[in-house]
Amino acid sequence: MLSVLRVHLPSDIPIVGCELSPYVLLRRPDLTVFTDDVPESSPVEGHFLRYKWYRIQSDKRVAICSIHPSEQATLQCLGCVKAKIPVAKSYHCSPKCFSDAWQHHRVLHERAASAVAENGNEEDEMFGRFDSNNNNQTLSTSQSLPSLTNGVSAPLYPPAVTQRNGGETWFEVGRSKTYTPTADDIGHVLKFECVVVDVETKSPVGSSNTILTSRVIPAPSPSPRRLISVTNADVAAGNLDSSMGNFTVLSYNILSDTYATSDLYGYCPSWALSWPYRRQNLLREIVGYRADIVCLQEVQSNHFEEFFAPELDKHGYQALYKKKTTEVFNGSIMTIDGCATFFRRDRFSHVKKYEVEFNKAAQSLTDALVPSAQKKTALNRLVKDNVALIVVLEAKFGDHGVDNPGKRQLVCVANTHVNVQQDLKDVKLWEVHTLLKGLEKIAASADIPMLVCGDFNSVPGSAPHALLAIGKVDPMHPDLAVDPLGILRPTAKLTHTLPLVSAYSSFARIGGGLGYEQQKRRVDPATNEPLFTNCTRDFIGTIDYIFYSGTRQLDCGILIGAFG
Repeated sequence: MLSVLRVHLPSDIPIVGCELSPYVLLRRPDLTVFTDDVPESSPVEGHFLRYKWYRIQSDKRVAICSIHPSEQATLQCLGCVKAKIPVAKSYHCSPKCFSDAWQHHRVLHERAASAVAENGNEEDEMFGRFDSNNNNQTLSTSQSLPSLTNGVSAPLYPPAVTQRNGGETWFEVGRSKTYTPTADDIGHVLKFECVVVDVETKSPVGSSNTILTSRVIPAPSPSPRRLISVTNADVAAGNLDSSMGNFTVLSYNILSDTYATSDLYGYCPSWALSWPYRRQNLLREIVGYRADIVCLQEVQSNHFEEFFAPELDKHGYQALYKKKTTEVFNGSIMTIDGCATFFRRDRFSHVKKYEVEFNKAAQSLTDALVPSAQKKTALNRLVKDNVALIVVLEAKFGDHGVDNPGKRQLVCVANTHVNVQQDLKDVKLWEVHTLLKGLEKIAASADIPMLVCGDFNSVPGSAPHALLAIGKVDPMHPDLAVDPLGILRPTAKLTHTLPLVSAYSSFARIGGGLGYEQQKRRVDPATNEPLFTNCTRDFIGTIDYIFYSGTRQLDCGILIGAFG
């Protein structure tokens, strides 16, 4: 008969608002193994699975440390209580925890005092989201979190005691395979129960399979990012008045779930790496900026179809996607990531889409330049499965037709992820050059201004950055020393005619103005690029960029955030 072989959770620590989806391994009567759900409506050999979730509530109330959410709190900051800071922020697991966190913690007190002095609303000041105009905004629960119904219509269950034992009370809180913890669960252990049930008798067959979680923790509330408003950016990028066509662009490598592993990020807790936790934070972050164009990299195909496209559709975005050319086996399913570009339907309409597969360009290059005996070696070096998504959009806003009545206001947006090992500098530069030559043809054919966005895995001063920023590479650049296939020769060909300007470095030419000094402190004075767009334990630096046509050809001011 149908039997359950194994039940486990991706993360033992549940988080409020993050769906828990147990992995249930089953065996059919013919001994084949599978993981698909077996509901009562579709039984297997006369049997189906019944699920239940319980909250195990101790008679003793437990508070959770705000710094180490898996630890029980032992002390509380009375200053937070007096300042009316959300109570969850006031708990700490030890005096050392409180002491170590004080430099950051005191900022909460200062912000609370400042917010009360300004508008009396300290919670919004500390934890709200900000749009591109620095207008404070929050997402409603229905927008930012998964459904909290947990398999039944509200109210969930009557507060009846399911079981009581040794100072513990068990409440039944869910009857679906998945469960989304609520604020009522904070500090309590959850229990998942799975049992095979006979279709005819509706009685359990065999013993139930159960698993206990750690205590439920509240979702961390990181301080919001603040966009710097540069009031005279029109000097660099056209008039910023909204009636003249101002729009915003966001580029973001969101880190594919396939790569968010404890092996790569062992310093992160497992719950912070879990996709259910990260996806709600990513959505809140992306939607919070209200960017008109959003370019995402490392978007898994299943996450694009099942999450990002439908969720951003609710916020008025149309979606386009280009996946990489080779799938990655992650241990249970075949997944693949790629580049996704979203744009607001009320601001733009889709005109044309181009897809660039660098693998195909590599095949053409080796066919033309590499002797047959060396083709396999050359392809092994060049083929990295990277892609670029190029989209031509037409603006639905701005001062259409004043100088040229009837002319369409178009913009070409390129979105790419140049994911190449650091020792293959020739391949990385070749991919960037290949993309730019393709964009050059598009710009020449239709006189279209350009936006080039993405994670280029290239620091300021590298050859790919130089090619993007100044249109050429110095023949003596050290990156050109590695070129075993001769794909970069002659070096004089490493040029393009697109008048591209880095969105960050353009601020350096503004000089003065509100926000300029703030921005200046965040950039490298040698390159005028940010100090970092990517920050991990092993690397801190800038590898993500947005470049735009830096002439009056693009008569839209651009306020840009790029966060890798």
